Order: sequence, then C-alpha cells, then structure tokens
Amino acid sequence: MSQYIVSARKYRPDSFETLLGQDNIARTLSNSIKRGQLAHAYLFCGPRGVGKTTTARIFAKMINCAHPGPEMEPCGQCESCVSFQEGRSYCIHELDAASNNSVEDIKSLMEKVQVPPQVGKYSVYIIDEVHMLSQAAFNAFLKTLEEPPAHAIFILATTEKHKILPTILSRCQTYDFNRISIADMVRNLRGIAAKEGVSIDDESLHVIASKADGAMRDALTIFDQTVAFCGTDIHYEDVIRNLNVLDYEYSFSMVEDFLSGNYGAALTTFDEVLGKGFNALHFVAALSSHLRDLVVARTAGLDSLLELPDSLKKRYQEQAARCPLQFLYEALNITTACETGYKAAVNPRLHIEFTLMKLSFLTGAAGVSTAPRPVAVPKPAPAEKPAPQVKPVPQVQPVPAEKPVPQEQLAPADKTAVAQKPAPPAPAPERRKRVPKTGSSLSMNAIMEEKEQKPEEEVPASPVPGALPSNEEIEGKWKELADKFSSRPRLSNAMTQTKLRIEEGDGVKSVYFTVSNAAQKQWIEEKLLRELENTFREILSSVKVNLHVDEIPEEESGEKIPYMPEEKARDLMDKNPEVRAFVADLGLDTK
Repeated sequence: MSQYIVSARKYRPDSFETLLGQDNIARTLSNSIKRGQLAHAYLFCGPRGVGKTTTARIFAKMINCAHPGPEMEPCGQCESCVSFQEGRSYCIHELDAASNNSVEDIKSLMEKVQVPPQVGKYSVYIIDEVHMLSQAAFNAFLKTLEEPPAHAIFILATTEKHKILPTILSRCQTYDFNRISIADMVRNLRGIAAKEGVSIDDESLHVIASKADGAMRDALTIFDQTVAFCGTDIHYEDVIRNLNVLDYEYSFSMVEDFLSGNYGAALTTFDEVLGKGFNALHFVAALSSHLRDLVVARTAGLDSLLELPDSLKKRYQEQAARCPLQFLYEALNITTACETGYKAAVNPRLHIEFTLMKLSFLTGAAGVSTAPRPVAVPKPAPAEKPAPQVKPVPQVQPVPAEKPVPQEQLAPADKTAVAQKPAPPAPAPERRKRVPKTGSSLSMNAIMEEKEQKPEEEVPASPVPGALPSNEEIEGKWKELADKFSSRPRLSNAMTQTKLRIEEGDGVKSVYFTVSNAAQKQWIEEKLLRELENTFREILSSVKVNLHVDEIPEEESGEKIPYMPEEKARDLMDKNPEVRAFVADLGLDTK
C-alpha cells in the first residue's frame, strides 16, 4: 500500500503559472526576477490558505535555478531545482515564528545568515507567522533586516499584518494576498477530481468552495474529507449531509411560503431546520443571502455577482421573476434587523419565528390586515342626563352600503345595532332627593311634593367677558391686581403708587402705569407684563384691556434714582470725591 498524501500537499503549486488567484503578485515577482531587481526583504500578508508560503518557495526556487527558461521558469533539472523538489535544499531556510519567537532564536538565525549558500546564488529565509515574534525579537531583527548580506533574502509571511511593527513594515516590500474566488476554486477542484478519478457535480463543488471561505487549502481538505465519506461517486445530498451545510431547498421553500402567506409552513420548516441541529442565526444569515441573490438575479446585468452553478442560477431567476422588488427590499430589511437583534433577544427562537411571520404578511396573502381598524367614538351624552342602560343586542351581519335595508324590515333591537347615528337619549329620570336609610318614614309622594314646593336657587349671572370696562372700574380693580403680586413687594408698591393713564381705541382700553427707570420697564416687559395683563383681565372679566409700561420722565421725577450697579457706583463717586480718587488710584472699572 503506497503512502497517502493529502491533496493540499500533493497538488501544491510549484510555479507561478500554477499559482491560483494571485496573478498580479506572480507577475510582479516574475518581472523583478527578469530585471534583476530583487529586494532584500518581502512581506507576504493575507488570509490563511491563499498561497503565501507556497509563493515564497516558488520565488526561492526561481532565483536559484541555474538554467532558467525564457520566461524565467525553473528548469527542474539543475541541482538547486532537484534539491528543492526532494526537500533537501540548503538554499531555503524556513523558520516558524510561532514556536521560535525569542531573542535567542533570532540571534541564532542571524548567525546562519552570515554563511553564504553552497548551491545557488541566494540564501532565502522564510519566516512564517512573523507576527508571533516578541517585541525584543523584533528589535533584535531590525538591523539585520535593514542591511543583510548580499546573498540573503528574507520573506516574512503573516495573517495579521496589523501586529507587525511599523519599523519592520518600512523595511519590506509588502504584497497583499487576496481570497481565492469560488469560480477559481471550483475550476481547480474539478481538475483535481478528474486526475483522481472522482465523479462530482458542480453543485457539490460550489458547496465545498463556499465552505472553504476563500482558502484553497481548506477547499482541498474538505474535498479529501468528502471523498473519504462518499467515495469516488459524490452527490450533492451526500456533500451537504457530510459537511452539515444548510440545503438551498430550505431557502427556496421559505420564499415560496412568504409569497403565498403560508406562515404555518414557514414555522414548520424552521422547526425542521432546528431539529437537524443547525444554528438558528446561521439559518437567518442563509435566508438573507438567498434574498440578496434573488435581488441580483432579478436585476439584469448582475449575473457576475452570482457565484453559483448554472443550474442554480436558472432557479434563482425563475423565483426572482415572481418576487416584487419591494417585497425583496422589505424582506432583506427584516432579516438583517433580525440578525442584529438576535443576540439581545431573551427568547431567540421566538425572535426568529416572529420575523418569519412578518415576512409572510408582506404580500398580504396571509389574510391579515395591517391597517388599523376604525374605532367608533360615541357621541357624549349631556352631563346631567345619564344614558339609559340598553340590553345586549345580538350581533347582526353588516349590510352593504350600496343596498341599505329599510328600517321597516328590521326588528327594534336590530334598528338599535345598525343605526349609524346614536338615537337621541331618553329623558333622564327626575332627580330624587336622597332619603336616609334609617329613621325615615317619608313616602315618595311626600318627597316629590317637597321638591316642587322648594324654589330653585338662582345662579348669579357672570359678567360678559367681552364687555368693555369703565375707567372707574379699571381704577377700582387696580388695587386688587397689586395685592395679587404682594409676594413681590417692590413691584406691588410701585403699582400702588403709580398713576394710571387710560386710553380707548378700536374697542379696546389701553392702561399705562409708570415705573421709576428704564431697567425696571425692560424687566417687567420681558418677564411679567404678560402675566400682569392676563391676571388683570381675569379680575375685570374682560379681554378688552391691554397693559403697557411707561417710564417716569426725568423732569417729572426730579432727581434720578440710581438703579443699576453702574449707576449706583457713579452716584457714589459723584457724592464722595474720596471714593473717586480711590477708584482712580486702583484703576478700577465701574462698568
């Protein structure tokens, strides 16, 4: 029995032509070899399984080939190429920085760098997972990396570029490796399957490539696992069962249930998915991805965005043709909101089931109206006339508006239920005088006679709000207004001592009262005038009164009374020359 070699090692690329999905990097490195423009340090960064270490080995093999071809491809026959193929090359040194990350390991490497290569022109040092080096190891590596010997070339490979020191990055040529597309992986897997004699359909290859998430090494590992489970004859059903992948059929059937409004079938399908052990959040993510593919399939010119086999593309186009674009947009909005709120949900299953019900009601086919039902607002009855109690009436089927039923054909109870306008309330019973429960022998007739004999109390007529008050009434009520603001003594005293000036025009009386200075006038107009005016209108029971504030002219008020701090300071300085001299000596500001 021959020794088994996994596909990831057996079919590892050995030249830039066979390198998958990194055409720009392969071209750049080939041109640099042709022109003899080799850097002393390279940094290969990117996700796992995309060919960083493989590219470094191919590069080391090409620069040490003794007889390269016209396109600088290795000859495969010289000592360097043969030793590389047999894994005994002394020109290539690989160091795993994950396990050799100390300063001593780097110092040992620096000693080896000084030794020239025995075969070939260059000694290539490939340091894998370089981000695992310690801070001290990075610092010890800086000087050698900046000025290495002429025969030494360093190739650093990492999956986490952000963890490398900027001083290291500035000394290297950086190459960013991309994830390998699903189409490239499917094409490569199809060729490997043909070489291995394995029969597999395109849908299975797409499932394997999607599961690999852009890493060719992972795709080859999954392929070996599938072959071990299914043998040389692989079918789609076996692949999804082996890899525990959610079938496309669940998403197709779910969308059909949404379009028909069959939320019961959608909930049953979701329960079946959970019963098979699938993660609920992954199910919602798969549903969102399916809706996205439907949007792409429905839009002309976007076929390149569908990374699916041709058979599935046709199914997506058929289903997308039956889905309104507005439905797909709202469905995507609901599913993405469900993914966002899944972790915060107290009951995750109910959270997703409620989402499925909302999706089923989008088209309105479920028979559930989202419009609010009209609420009949009863006409309020008079305050002192309680509405008579009505016995419950049996429910009557609604009558179409265009064919009203005559009132004569309805029973009395039906008339009450069908009437659009409430019937006029029945006359309220006469108010009875409350009779004590104990010690009372009065009859109902005596109570009614007593009520008839007792005259009704007359309610005094309130003054008309719109009446124009007289000047005497305004002056008489002004003292009452001042008393209402007694909590503000200065304002109340000013209002009591003021002399009112009343003017009439356009059916409104304007009342002017005076204050001692402009500051008081401004403060009252901004803070209290509206409150004073409303209170005075309530006292007079009339809205035809306006209040205004006047300032006492200086010629009438005599000596001007200082009010503001600046005025008081100036008055003090005018009356006391000593104070003025003191302010001048200290350079004080009186403003």
